[in-house]
Amino acid sequence: MGIKIKTRPFGEIEVTEQQIIDFPDGILGFDDVRKFVLLDAHDENSPLKWLQAYDEPELAFVIIRPVDFMREYELVVSMNDIEAVGADTAENLVVFAIVTIPTNPSDMTANLQGPIIVNPEKRLGRQAISLSDRYSVRHKILEEMKKAAEG
Repeated sequence: MGIKIKTRPFGEIEVTEQQIIDFPDGILGFDDVRKFVLLDAHDENSPLKWLQAYDEPELAFVIIRPVDFMREYELVVSMNDIEAVGADTAENLVVFAIVTIPTNPSDMTANLQGPIIVNPEKRLGRQAISLSDRYSVRHKILEEMKKAAEG
């Protein structure tokens, strides 16, 4: 049986237990929000997803998996971050980046400096800090896609 929640992008919807992810430390700037729901975009072909606050309908982040727009993305975070989501290695984690969509959507950027790491098995999430200096807070998504397409 589903759980009804109110969301910013879709109004009231039903979600499953599997979609709910606990963030024991919250997300930067929203430390007190501990429960989020992972939602797909309306367009099935879109790499974008939503990270919707469970109890706060107005709080929702657009997110994307870095591997969906970059050819070579490498998660470099501390073991502390990996262990915080109940994992021994980064291998089974799903990694997302929070997307900022300005007035001109073609300028949208992803925050690869503060990746969201999720352990789907334990349904635990955390915003980590990237230890790599290759990634910025505003990584241009469409530029990276173009690079990847050019091969």
